[in-house]
Amino acid sequence: MNETTQKTSDSQVVTMLDAGVLVPFQNQPFRVATGEEMDQLKESIQEYGVLSPLLARPLPNGSYEIVSGHRRKAACEALGITRLPVLVRPMTDDEAIILLVDSNIQREHILPSEKAFAYKMKMEAICHQGRSTSRQVGEKLWSIEEVSRNTSDSQRQIHRYIRLTHLIPSILQMVDEGRIAFNPAVEISYLTEEDQQLLKDEMDACQATPSLTQSRTLKQMSQAGTLTREYLHHLLTEEKPNQRQKFFLNQEDVKKFFPPNYTPEQMHNTILLLLRNWQHKRGYNKNQPER
Repeated sequence: MNETTQKTSDSQVVTMLDAGVLVPFQNQPFRVATGEEMDQLKESIQEYGVLSPLLARPLPNGSYEIVSGHRRKAACEALGITRLPVLVRPMTDDEAIILLVDSNIQREHILPSEKAFAYKMKMEAICHQGRSTSRQVGEKLWSIEEVSRNTSDSQRQIHRYIRLTHLIPSILQMVDEGRIAFNPAVEISYLTEEDQQLLKDEMDACQATPSLTQSRTLKQMSQAGTLTREYLHHLLTEEKPNQRQKFFLNQEDVKKFFPPNYTPEQMHNTILLLLRNWQHKRGYNKNQPER
């Protein structure tokens, strides 16, 4: 393996390594972008080269584990570039995980599942570091506080993201695809795996998902051991308030029928009064079918 080195402007040593000796970080939660994102990265590398070196740590078998730069490596390989600039830095597993998460968590496009497992990995690494220094008091709260230092998410939001790691894969995929909203998904994460699978089967059958209020009910029933397939079917087929058809009148369309000084409330009340008179005149009862 041929290696050449050069220094950056801040005196860091950059090593040119063959792409074949660079391996992905084990169990790293971030996907390698495809489509437009990858096309833009390839265009940039083709025009300007790799502006920011990859970060990797040496492994005992002679290869290098990428801590930051998985997408850059993929783009270079797609372009036929076989040698990449790399900052090689020895580091522990915990140090590598923390750097991996911090270098990716602020990306513009990131899936809920990526954030969920990234935050979990970082919290576990920080907890492990805390235990190794005999820091036992309030370990969980302290680790969540540390995780939140390099992100815009609050400590509470980070905890909620980590809850998503308790979802079965098929439901977590629905969250990533936007088919289940974040807040209901957090509540669903408290269901047992068996109840989550029942829910997934019924969601597929009914082509519906639970609301936040319904998800909280499911959480309580699952924890009490009273959730059944029959109830799930009933819940998913009942009409939700936000699914009821709504009817609106555009103010611009109706105000021409009223004096200029009429307020929206006056127009609303007048329209209702006229409709009641019209209903009475026609002898129409909303509970009877129209003849």
